[in-house]
Amino acid sequence: MMDWTDRHCRHFHRLMTGRAMLYTEMVTAAAVIHGPRDRLLAYGQAEHPIALQLGGSEPADLAQAVQLAQPFGYDEVNLNVGCPSDRVQSGCFGAVLMERPGLVAQCVAAMQAETDAPVTVKCRIGVDDQDPEIVLPEFIETVAGAGVTHFIIHARKAWLKGLSPKENREIPPLDYDLVLRMKRQFPQLTICINGGVAALDHARDLLDQGVDGVMIGRAAYHDPAAVLMGADALWGDEVGRDAFDVVANMRPYIADHLAAGGRLHQITRHMLGLFHARPGARAWRRVLSTGASCDGAGLEVVEEALAQVRAPDADGL
Repeated sequence: MMDWTDRHCRHFHRLMTGRAMLYTEMVTAAAVIHGPRDRLLAYGQAEHPIALQLGGSEPADLAQAVQLAQPFGYDEVNLNVGCPSDRVQSGCFGAVLMERPGLVAQCVAAMQAETDAPVTVKCRIGVDDQDPEIVLPEFIETVAGAGVTHFIIHARKAWLKGLSPKENREIPPLDYDLVLRMKRQFPQLTICINGGVAALDHARDLLDQGVDGVMIGRAAYHDPAAVLMGADALWGDEVGRDAFDVVANMRPYIADHLAAGGRLHQITRHMLGLFHARPGARAWRRVLSTGASCDGAGLEVVEEALAQVRAPDADGL
C-alpha cells in the first residue's frame, strides 16, 4: 500500500473502526535512517492501534530503524516479506526474501532486540517455482525460531519474473486452505490471512474456519464504508457510524491541515470511495477530484461534494 496508507488515510479509516489494526505504508529501513524521519514516522494519536511496516534485508539497518522508531510508540513493527514490487526486489527485500528464511530470522531477531513492541512478519506462500507446501511451513518454522509469533500470510505466490505488482495481486491463484493448514500445524502462532478478501462476510467466514485475523487492503481503501464501518462488530461492538458522520468528523482534521499550509487533495484523495455504490457517488468523486486540487481549495469543496450525495436527483453510481 505504498503511497496509499499515509497518515491522512489512516486518520480517515480510524473514524470508521476503533478496533482494526492500521498499517503504515511500507517504509524502507534506509529511509528511516537517512530520510525525513519525522515526516515518515509521525502519526496522530487517534490512529492507535497502529503498526509500522518496514522493508529491508540488512539486520543492522533494520535494528537501527526500529531503534529510531521506538520513541514514536508504534503498537507493532512489521517486516514486509510479501511485496513483489520491482522497487523492493532491486533492494533485495520484500517477497524475494521468501527465498532466504535464515536471513529473515536474523532480521527479526535484530529488530526484536530494539523494541518492546511485537515484531510481526507479512509474507507470501512462496515465490516463483517454489513449492508452497514445502516452503511455507519451513519459512514459518525458521522465522518463528527467532521469536516471531505473528504471521500475516498473503495466500498467493509472488511471481518475481514475468508479472507486474498489480498482476501479482490478481493472477496467482489463492490458496486459503494452505494458510488454514498452517494455523493447524502451528496452533501456538497467530496466523492471519490476506489476499482477495473484499467483504466482511468473507472475513468472518475465514475467521470461523480458524485463522486469527484477516488483513484487508485495497477493498478497505476503495470501499471503506462497506469494509471498515462494520469491522468492530467482529469484536461484538455496536456500530452506529455512517458515511455522513465520517465526513462531519473529518472537517476539523481537514481544517487543521489547511491551516498548517497543507492542500485539500492530500486528504480528500483518500475519501473518494466513501460513498461507493450509493446514489451520487460518481458526483461526489467528480467534485472532490476536480475541486480539491485547485489553489486555495477548502472545506467548501467537501460541502459541495456532499451535497451531490444528498441530492434527491443525484446521478448514478
